[in-house]
Amino acid sequence: MANTWWELQILCEPALEDSVFWRLEDFGSRGTASETKGNSCLVKAYLPRFQAQLLDLAALSLWLRQDALCVGLSIPTLHWGLIDEEDWSTSWKQHWQPEEIGDRFLINPAWLPLPEASERLVIRLDPGVAFGTGNHATTQLCLESLEMRLSELPQSFAGTSNKHEPLVIADIGCGSGILSIGAVLLGAEKVYAVDTDPLAVQSTFSNRALNDISSERLIPAEGSVDILTKLLEKPVDGIVCNILADVIIQLIPEMSAIAKPSTWAIFSGILLEQSKAVADALEQNGWVVATLWKRKEWCCLNARRS
Repeated sequence: MANTWWELQILCEPALEDSVFWRLEDFGSRGTASETKGNSCLVKAYLPRFQAQLLDLAALSLWLRQDALCVGLSIPTLHWGLIDEEDWSTSWKQHWQPEEIGDRFLINPAWLPLPEASERLVIRLDPGVAFGTGNHATTQLCLESLEMRLSELPQSFAGTSNKHEPLVIADIGCGSGILSIGAVLLGAEKVYAVDTDPLAVQSTFSNRALNDISSERLIPAEGSVDILTKLLEKPVDGIVCNILADVIIQLIPEMSAIAKPSTWAIFSGILLEQSKAVADALEQNGWVVATLWKRKEWCCLNARRS
């Protein structure tokens, strides 16, 4: 059916790019892309037509204005229009190029050829309508945190001895599956990936196949922590959770219930100003925040059980 998607185009100062991404994600955007336009940044976002009325878009424009005024920057301009399904599915992809993250990862769009020679762990990705392309600060922080946590594991458990116990991880709010795939490439034995959005789960299944990962090592499922409690045979060794701060706070008691005394966790999707509230909630539920990593206005909390 034609004209099924809103295309939003936001021209803003580069310093506002991350807050615009966050606002769009919170608004329900199914895909985002950005490019440089002179001294400005052009952010494009896409969401289903039924998901927003003109009044909703006007409200979004007001929120973007308030966000800019709060930090003393120029007010962004927002333009919107309707496009058809085919245009939406290809328009944002042309701006997305391979990207190195941390010391070990390379994110490679599925429609581009693989690099001829790279010592990095390559994640082939077609996120579809799911969050997680690797170009957002929160995803990068999570991948870098995973890299640090799993640095001593043998890659993909190839030819391993019994030196390392098999590592089981839960990815809560898996989106495109990028963090789950990264964890498997770093040597995790099994990753349970859950998301409340069925399109995200579908995307994780697709990206699992793209990266030739077996169904025994990456298990996607629709739902949240409640589904994990049914799937898990025992508590997990690690948790990665890249969603929004208020949802993390709400889920902390349930996540604590699937952890053991040695479990570590990576929490992101958190604005710097929200970090204290998340850290307080973690400590109240028996976690210790070991480090806070930040990138622009976003942060990632690395925690462990106390």
